[in-house]
Amino acid sequence: MESSTTTSYSVVSELEGTLLKNPKPFAYFMLVAFEASGLIRFATLLFLWPIIALLEVLGYRNGSLKLMIFVATAGLHESEIESVARAVLPKFYMDDVSMDAWRAFGSCEKRVVVTRMPRVMVERFAKDHLRADEVIGTEIVVNRFGYATGLIQETNVDQSVFNSVANLFVDRRPQLGLGRQITSDSPTFLSLCEEQVHAPVPSNYNGHIQRLHVQPLPVIFHDGRLVKLPTPATALLILVWIPFGIILAMIRIFVGFLLPLWAIPYVSRIFNTRFIVKGKPPAPATPGNPGVLFVCTHRTLMDPVVLSYVLGRSIPAVTYSISRLSEILSPIPTFRLTRIRDVDAEMIKKELSNGDLVVYPEGTTCREPFLLRFSALFAELTDNIVPVAMNYRVGFFHATTARGWKGLDPIFFFMNPRPVYEVTFLNQLEVEATCSSGKSPYDVANYVQRILAATLGFECTNFTRKDKYRVLAGNDGTVSYLSFLDQVKKVITTFKPFFH
Repeated sequence: MESSTTTSYSVVSELEGTLLKNPKPFAYFMLVAFEASGLIRFATLLFLWPIIALLEVLGYRNGSLKLMIFVATAGLHESEIESVARAVLPKFYMDDVSMDAWRAFGSCEKRVVVTRMPRVMVERFAKDHLRADEVIGTEIVVNRFGYATGLIQETNVDQSVFNSVANLFVDRRPQLGLGRQITSDSPTFLSLCEEQVHAPVPSNYNGHIQRLHVQPLPVIFHDGRLVKLPTPATALLILVWIPFGIILAMIRIFVGFLLPLWAIPYVSRIFNTRFIVKGKPPAPATPGNPGVLFVCTHRTLMDPVVLSYVLGRSIPAVTYSISRLSEILSPIPTFRLTRIRDVDAEMIKKELSNGDLVVYPEGTTCREPFLLRFSALFAELTDNIVPVAMNYRVGFFHATTARGWKGLDPIFFFMNPRPVYEVTFLNQLEVEATCSSGKSPYDVANYVQRILAATLGFECTNFTRKDKYRVLAGNDGTVSYLSFLDQVKKVITTFKPFFH
C-alpha cells in the first residue's frame, strides 16, 4: 500500500467507535442531561434507553440519535450545553480514546473529525486535545432566546456528514479515512477517501511515516460531579444510591460536628470512611517548639479539615477563596487571603506566631494527577516547612466544582459509599532547602512542588488557578460575598441533580 509523505496529508476520522473505543454516544448525552439540567432529565433519558437501543437494533439510527438529542438538550440554554462540553465531557472522552486510532490520526497534517453527536458537544475536545482542524457534526436548532429546541437541522445525518466532508475537500480527496464499517442507505464519508481503514485500527498500522504528534494533549482541568461514565448500568446504580447517599452524608456530617477531632478517624470507620496516614507528623507547637507551616497539595475543600482530623487538633487554614457557608460550617478556623502580597504575608506571619498553620500554594483544587504552580509566598515567611501530600478516592461523586456551588462539596464527598483520604507527611525541610541557605523563594516553592508530585506520582505544571477557572467557568475564580437570599438562590440553581 503506497502512502503519501507530503505535509498536506489529510485524514478524516469518525469519533464514535474509532477515535473513541465506545461506538455508543448514550453515556455522553446522560452527562449533558445530569450536569446541564438535573436528576429528572437524567432519569428520563435512562428510562428511555430501552427504546433508544431498540431503535438502533431495528436500523433506525437517525431516530435513535434524534431521541437522545431531544431528551438531553430540549429547553437548555446553549451556553449550558457549551459549558458542559468545555468542562465535563473532555475527561470522559479522553479516557476512551483509542491510541491505535490516534496514532494514525495524529500522524497527518490536516485532521478532520466527524461525529453524529451535536458538534457543540465535541468541538472543544477535538480541537484542544485531539488537535483536529475541523469538526463536522449535527447542529442543534436554537431559538431566538438562545434555548435549544432539542431538534437538529439534519434530516439524514449520514448524508449531511458526507456532503460536509465533500465540501471541505473540493480540490483534492482526503488521503486517509478512519471509521466503522456500517451498512447505510446513504453514502458514508469513507467513500470519499483514497485509503480507508475500518475500526478498530490495527496496532501495527503504519500507512503514513510522518509522526507529527505522539500523544493527544492531556486533560488537566475537569469539572462535573459524576466520577464514572454514566452507562445505563452505572446510571441506574447512581439513581438507586442517591437517596441513601444523602442520608448517609447527613449522618456523617452530624457525627463530625458532635465528636472531637481526634476521635473522628476512628469512629468514621463505622460509616465506611477511611483516613490513611503515612509518614510521621510533627509534634504540636509549644513555647520551645514553634509552629510549622504545613504546605499541602489541594484536592478538595475537605483537605484542611481532614488534616486536623488526622493530627487530632485544630489547624487553622488560609485559603484563596471559600464560600461564606463553608466558613461558617468549618470546624477549624479559616482565613481568606486578600491577594495583596504584603497584607497576606503579615496575616500568615501573625497566625504562625500563634502555632501551626496550613496553606495551599496551588490556590485551588485539581482533580487530575497534576500539581498546579506553587505560589512562593510561603517560602518567604518561615523555614519551618512540612510538605504534606494529600489525595482522595471516591466512587460516585466528585467533591469539587468550578461551575457550581462550593458549599456543597462536603455533602457530595460524604455521599460516596466509601470515601478514602490519604495524608502523607514528608520530613520537615532541611535548612539547606529553605531561603535561610540563600535559595530564592521560587526555588523553594518549586522544590516542594516536585517532592510532593513525586510522592503522589503526579506531574508538575505551570498552570495557575486563573487558568483553571478560565477553562472551566470562564472567570478568574474569585468568590465574592453573597447575601443569605443569594446563597439560597444559588443552592436552588446549582444543586441541579436534586432540585432542578
